[in-house]
Amino acid sequence: MNYSEQIKNYAQLMRLNKPIGILLLLWPMLWGLWFAAQGFPDWHILIIFILGTVLMRSAGCVINDFADRNIDPYVERTKNRPMAVGKVTSREALLLAAALSVCAFILILPLNQLTILLSVPALFLAASYPFTKRFFAMPQAYLGVAFSFGIPMAFAAQTDNLPSIVWILLLANLFWVIAYDTAYAMVDKPDDLKIGINTSAITFGRFDVLGVMLCHACFIALMMVVGWLQQMNLVYYVGLLIAVGLMVYQYRLIRHRDRALCFKAFLHNNWVGMVIFMGIALDFLIFPHA
Repeated sequence: MNYSEQIKNYAQLMRLNKPIGILLLLWPMLWGLWFAAQGFPDWHILIIFILGTVLMRSAGCVINDFADRNIDPYVERTKNRPMAVGKVTSREALLLAAALSVCAFILILPLNQLTILLSVPALFLAASYPFTKRFFAMPQAYLGVAFSFGIPMAFAAQTDNLPSIVWILLLANLFWVIAYDTAYAMVDKPDDLKIGINTSAITFGRFDVLGVMLCHACFIALMMVVGWLQQMNLVYYVGLLIAVGLMVYQYRLIRHRDRALCFKAFLHNNWVGMVIFMGIALDFLIFPHA
């Protein structure tokens, strides 16, 4: 195998050809930065966090495929991944994940001590999540914490403080992650049942669709609380209302549990994250907070 082919395999292992994971990780981090700065954040912090999001999502994908290297060959959606077909070795995957993590850590060194300290649990959560499917009935909840850690880090970097609003926003995002990743898990549900691993789609059982929609409802309710505490204006709530409309559309996609439509619903959450961010950013732009 030549050098260019191996680079391509590494890029596929990091899912650089599938940016949805980067976007779903990016939106809540941007919500956190804008709330922390009460508008547009410091440029250098914004750039560091965007690059760090790409690096850590890539590292997480590599660790995920390393953890699932003996499972992916038996799942229809993942059977052609680089490790599943033997194009990347376990040693190569671990070295790549370590290199990406080191690069992400170097990125945040110019930031304050609190942000650097928070990077330690953030890295632990990202590295350990793939293994929770073996013993935890709701690994999507664990993923929700991991995918939400950009929020406290954003506040720490921008304000050197962790106000109570951080944890409400983190909890809101946790419910959103459970919602969209349960829809994702519904795609693999028949394969996961055969293999014997845990997912929220399996734990919810015949109430999987209801579970997704209840988590979406909790997410929106908590985001309304965030808006009230942050004294947001009409534009913010219009963003939330559009997000609700998008979630109703997702219900129509997943209600019959068609695997292709469940995957489409998962991808569709990029629009949810985007419209909420637009509502936050435009609200602060049009109605500057003191």
